[in-house]
Amino acid sequence: MEKMPYRPELDLAMVQPTAGEVTTSDWRRQLPALGTGQVVLRELRTSDAASLLAMLTTEEVTRFISPPPTTVEGFERFIAWTHRERTAGAYACFAVTLRGFDTAIGIFQVRALESSFETAEWGFAIGSPFWGTGVFQDGAELVLEFAFETLGVHRLEARCAVQNGRGNGALLKVGATQEGTLRKSFLKGGRYLDQALYAILDDEWRMGLTMMVSERPM
Repeated sequence: MEKMPYRPELDLAMVQPTAGEVTTSDWRRQLPALGTGQVVLRELRTSDAASLLAMLTTEEVTRFISPPPTTVEGFERFIAWTHRERTAGAYACFAVTLRGFDTAIGIFQVRALESSFETAEWGFAIGSPFWGTGVFQDGAELVLEFAFETLGVHRLEARCAVQNGRGNGALLKVGATQEGTLRKSFLKGGRYLDQALYAILDDEWRMGLTMMVSERPM
């Protein structure tokens, strides 16, 4: 999801997030806390704004995504917007944290491309100090399970600039299939970039889980 659905120039309202964490299937009320390996995904909080500003506004992170907010206040408005969209049942955005350390180091997003959520798009942004550490892999596994099992997604799409070798590699690693190229579909830095279109289908994801279980040593 290189094109952020959030538009700061259209967002003037502010709401306060719900305090605390829950583990519930009622994701529209509040996102569940999800954990595996070294990663815990949870609801974004207003207090995450400063750490997200530090992690997601560096040159290497922003190279292939829509411009993120440029101030703490901007990220606070973004976080409030994610809660309103989640309440509306159209979007979910998780903070990425490390187990035992509650500081947000990135985000995973899933948004509906149709009202039923059967077709959706996902994306991610993680602070560069945590690239190559397995944080993406652990977080992606949690988001995929949430999308297919909780949201009921049938087809999960992703778009990634062809030049973004790391992003393309990450999507392939979690089982996404490249279906084509969207020519000059992403405006970045005053020029249009080609994007690769990826998708994971629910039955493919479940088959992958079955294979992983069968390959485990007895």
